[in-house]
Amino acid sequence: MSYQTLHIERRDQGVAWIWINHPPANAIGEELMQDLEAAVDELSFDDQVRVVVVASDHPKTFLAGADLKGMISGEHDFTEEENGIAQQCARMQSCFQRFQDMTKPVIAAINGYALGGGCELALACDFRLMGEGKIGLTELSLGLIPGAGGTQRMTQLLGRAKATELIFKAKKLTAKEAEEIGLIHQAVDPEHFEAEVTTFAEQLSEGAVHAMGLAKRAINAAEGSLNEGLEVEAQAFSETFMTDEPSIGLAAFFQKEKPQFIK
Repeated sequence: MSYQTLHIERRDQGVAWIWINHPPANAIGEELMQDLEAAVDELSFDDQVRVVVVASDHPKTFLAGADLKGMISGEHDFTEEENGIAQQCARMQSCFQRFQDMTKPVIAAINGYALGGGCELALACDFRLMGEGKIGLTELSLGLIPGAGGTQRMTQLLGRAKATELIFKAKKLTAKEAEEIGLIHQAVDPEHFEAEVTTFAEQLSEGAVHAMGLAKRAINAAEGSLNEGLEVEAQAFSETFMTDEPSIGLAAFFQKEKPQFIK
């Protein structure tokens, strides 16, 4: 498949890297969202892909927010403008939701600034590893609010009190600061960033990736009621037996060996 704002690199052990490259600043626009959605579809249906890494070709920016030029202008009818902005928010929300719903582990490899929409995409990923740069929902500094899922996912991740503080103050956190509060999973040495992300991704790929996707479905369902979540969990548990992963894992357990899930 041909992409305009990114390219996909398939590496060993079924790890696929999505490299975002949308000069000059990796700003989010319609073309990039279309490419991201198409990339998710391509990798979701590729049985050889076990883990997905989202990274950036930009030397300083993981992903910028939406292109705000022309978003607010007194020259336009406010009702039409408001509808257009709402549609753009919905478009970004839908795009990022695809990463959260992906049935394979997804890692955000953040080596640069991930502010606004960049932070929101990272929050939609299963894991966030970060080297240089800063991360945060900084929209309030512009008189805006996060509009691509940030208010929801940050609150679910950190709790209402901490999310309110970070959003209201438009805080930009270093990797170490973000790791300390649980916004990212791991602060990575910038000098060995790609190597450490690769190691993390390959460790995941050695596991029961299909079961991870089912566990992810159940984890996502925890955002609803307990009864609904339990139903999803039970169904997902039963579906694990539709693959050979349980037989591989259980056989290795009784033989006191490491399971070999990669064929």
